[in-house]
Amino acid sequence: MLDSQTISAIADELAEADRTHRVIERITARYPDATIEDSYAIQGVWRDKNLAAGRTLVGRKIGLTSKAMQQATGITEPDYGVMFGDTVYRSGTDIPVDQFSNVRVEVELAFVLNAPLVGPDCTLEDVLGATDYVVPALEILNSHIELTGRTIVDTISDNAAYGAMVIGETHKRPGEVDLRWVPGLLYKNGQIEETGVAAGVLDHPARGVAWLANKIHQHGARLEAGETILSGSFTRPMWVAKGDDVLADFGPLGTVTCRFV
Repeated sequence: MLDSQTISAIADELAEADRTHRVIERITARYPDATIEDSYAIQGVWRDKNLAAGRTLVGRKIGLTSKAMQQATGITEPDYGVMFGDTVYRSGTDIPVDQFSNVRVEVELAFVLNAPLVGPDCTLEDVLGATDYVVPALEILNSHIELTGRTIVDTISDNAAYGAMVIGETHKRPGEVDLRWVPGLLYKNGQIEETGVAAGVLDHPARGVAWLANKIHQHGARLEAGETILSGSFTRPMWVAKGDDVLADFGPLGTVTCRFV
């Protein structure tokens, strides 16, 4: 286990990397004995400093819940991070690419809650009952740690590589659409790059939200009414650069678009 001084120093280093849009050496290269609990402690210190600075927590993201993402990263355990209000964009927005590092895009469903979800025994049915609506979204990945050789410890410490969310306009209650069969067709500059279906997330995207409720219970927290939860990508991440137009087609849930400028 890392001591509190080291945890705070790493959190500050990641905050500075975010501010300057640069990449730092892997945490596990410098601290090979660092644990998953260390990484959540680093993320927690970073989160709390952001909250103290006036940022507002609006939800959480879940990562690595599909085989596509696990194979793309070489990491087989899900993780989570937090989302602040100033990282949420509406579909059709121009997004400054220079705000991010190692910029990639993923296709996800976002669950907006109207009731709390509490572990340790949260189920898929509990999630559906607590969901106000589901909306299509893109997650923009923002990795401040070198990608080669990274582990789950590195990724969690870096707020699970979350950068921003682009959220769509079509809202559906869980009973209005079969969430397992929501498609994701991901295009860049008019060319299709990735495809997937939402069942790729643990056989049902709501299971990702249940996993999160049970996981954060271990850390003394719960999901609150009003939070938006990104349930995990069901395509591999797609690299983007300045000038790229991105469109994701979610079938019955409509499309989400953005342009990187």
